[in-house]
Amino acid sequence: MENHHSSSELGEFIKSRRYKLQPEDTGIKSFPSRRRTPGLRREEVAYLANVSVTYYTWLEQGRERNPSPEVLSNISQALQLNEDERKHLFDLVKRDPVSNRTAPRQEQPDVGFLQNLVNQMRYPSFIANEVADLIAWNRGAELIVGDFGQLPESRRNMVMLTFLDSAYRERLVNWEDFARYMTALTRASLVRNKDNPSFMKRFESLKRSSKDFVRFWQQHEIRQKSAVPVRYLLPDGQEMAFTIHCALVIDNDPGLHWCFFVPTPGSGTEERLALLLAQDTDLAP
Repeated sequence: MENHHSSSELGEFIKSRRYKLQPEDTGIKSFPSRRRTPGLRREEVAYLANVSVTYYTWLEQGRERNPSPEVLSNISQALQLNEDERKHLFDLVKRDPVSNRTAPRQEQPDVGFLQNLVNQMRYPSFIANEVADLIAWNRGAELIVGDFGQLPESRRNMVMLTFLDSAYRERLVNWEDFARYMTALTRASLVRNKDNPSFMKRFESLKRSSKDFVRFWQQHEIRQKSAVPVRYLLPDGQEMAFTIHCALVIDNDPGLHWCFFVPTPGSGTEERLALLLAQDTDLAP
């Protein structure tokens, strides 16, 4: 069965990347005549990708839905896509065998087991599902990232928290960069989750409720899960800097992601975190 949604997204994606390139970026000589479109023209991308202008136009219009891996590779090279963007391009037409992951398990995860896992970590840590709902977290995450236990279960979602929780926004010093990353991650995830009701419900809610999400979404940026820096301002005024790392597939379940916050070397965060955890232990009943 043809996937009209994916073909439309494919066209929008490569068009957005065409607009971002200038002729001089690709070695094409720019003539002094006024260009009517931003970025590269379709015929210029077609030339660089070694396909006909008609075929490339059909791709952008969603009329061609089954480009070969060779054509996708040529287009990714012509548009100078990075690794995250290239993977997304192949995901859109399901041509990348590496990205065809096993579907998440249907049964509910063992929360007790997952909680024991994160409790082993001294660094702030949490485990989320495929739609970024938080399932388990440790005390370090509560002290640094947010007191998730005090939130209603429906709000324990990292994407929703980033855009719709004003307190979290004030706590995250580099909110703008992190919010752009989360938006780009959501765009990359959309093609894999468009049939997931929970994911689509949150996605539609973000579009309705957050002007910032819409603003970032219109930039058409793509990111896959990778290490990302964050800086948090604690209530006592001290700042802590981390890099978030995520381990995918927990207990053979590809729908679970384990994220842990590693202190940035030389920032003093390691020492401040150790002191904060020690003080918290002393205050515990």
